[in-house]
Amino acid sequence: MNTLSDSATRPRLPEGRNFIAGEWRDESGAERITVTDPASETVLGDIPCSSAATVDKAVRAARKAFNDPAWSNLAPMEREALLHRLAALVEQHADDLATIESLDNGKPIAFSSTLDVPLSAQWLHYFAGWPSKLSGRSMHPAVQPTGSHHAYTLRQPVGVVGAIVPWNFPLVLAIWKLAPALAAGNTVVIKPAEQTPYSLLKLAELIEAAGFPPGVVNVVLGDGRTTGQAIVDHPGVDKISFTGSTAVGKHLLTSAANDLKRVTLELGGKSPTVILPDADLETAIPGAAQAVFVNSGQICFAGTRLFAPRKHFDRILEGVAEAAKSFPVGAGLDPNSMLGPVVSQQQMDSILGKVEAGVKAGASTFCGGGRLDREGYFLEPTILVTDDAQNPAYREEIFGPVLTATRYDELDDIIAMANDSEYGLSANLYTSHFGLAHRLAAQLQAGTVWINTQLSPDPHIPFGGFKQSGWGRENGEDVFAHYTETKSVIASLA
Repeated sequence: MNTLSDSATRPRLPEGRNFIAGEWRDESGAERITVTDPASETVLGDIPCSSAATVDKAVRAARKAFNDPAWSNLAPMEREALLHRLAALVEQHADDLATIESLDNGKPIAFSSTLDVPLSAQWLHYFAGWPSKLSGRSMHPAVQPTGSHHAYTLRQPVGVVGAIVPWNFPLVLAIWKLAPALAAGNTVVIKPAEQTPYSLLKLAELIEAAGFPPGVVNVVLGDGRTTGQAIVDHPGVDKISFTGSTAVGKHLLTSAANDLKRVTLELGGKSPTVILPDADLETAIPGAAQAVFVNSGQICFAGTRLFAPRKHFDRILEGVAEAAKSFPVGAGLDPNSMLGPVVSQQQMDSILGKVEAGVKAGASTFCGGGRLDREGYFLEPTILVTDDAQNPAYREEIFGPVLTATRYDELDDIIAMANDSEYGLSANLYTSHFGLAHRLAAQLQAGTVWINTQLSPDPHIPFGGFKQSGWGRENGEDVFAHYTETKSVIASLA
């Protein structure tokens, strides 16, 4: 069976080489990692598993660029111009980037072309406005006589940033890290996920074309165990920005503690979708389906736990299942597809194993539960029903197109049920009662609460998690607390 991901329709993929100090470099002798099209299970190419020695070269290049006046003395508005130029190049190469993202990751081109790539350009344009806005404060010392001293603060870049990007939104999440880091004046060593390297390599070509000084952005390829670990362990890296699983985030923290590196973590989630009895079901039902099945459920803030009132429970589940079944299934480059494959054989096996464990523990299968009968890593949209808060499918992050649905009777119980998780990344709330919505939003233990909407991140609005969903915030002004150091200067006027 041929798919639109076959070799006859592939765009030019960037070569699997590292980008260090403004040069494209092969790594001879390195183990090669195969990159696979998840829609057809065919090989797209391979990349090196970069060694600690290669990471060291990248970090040294980033440090040299950080200290070089060509970057460190660049006027803030010149940094703004560079970021705007990169954003314009992303817009000019939007078709190539969207095609590469869909081929590499498997996500439908309908999404990569209208969400991933436009959002990437928007994030760059937004953060391009910040370099000239970042400043310190002037203040009077509280315990010294007025007029005897002058005090002020400086906001200075933290230094070399090590950024590690996941495979679910390879381009968008790379830019979530690169844009604020560069806006603040840092330099970066960034590693894409080994499953999805090509859109970041294409972005590196555009960074080169935009005219960033050599070494300001360095891309190293490889896996987490070897290459990612080398970035985290390197003493020349001042800050780590990581997006990925909670388990890996915990391990990363242990490693980063050796040098007391600054660390921000955007980790896992098991986000609730709460439909209140007065909700507009015409909005809530498709919203609940989109919250969990978009990108085949491979979204850290996917609404994977559904809480619905008992009196509407059957109608809601039937509606969500009908919406999910209506999504056309296809390869990433199929323009009609709305439900693509999951990213890899490993991820597919993990999802199916967690579904099986949930069913064995007592959950009933309302729909789906298996692999679709076609080439590629395609899974059926799945709904499991359970009232057992200890069921593993209810508690564990599955990171696939799998929803657990739970009935509730009393409104007073719903906050405790929604908060009963080790995660706290986001929550979705549907109700027609405006005041109640905001009272409940204040009680939900989540970094983001969407009310009568879903899946709408914004570059100006902070994003991050409570509890084991992470440390720190991406986006908005809040992110610069993680990419700058505050220096206090006090001078005697005597």
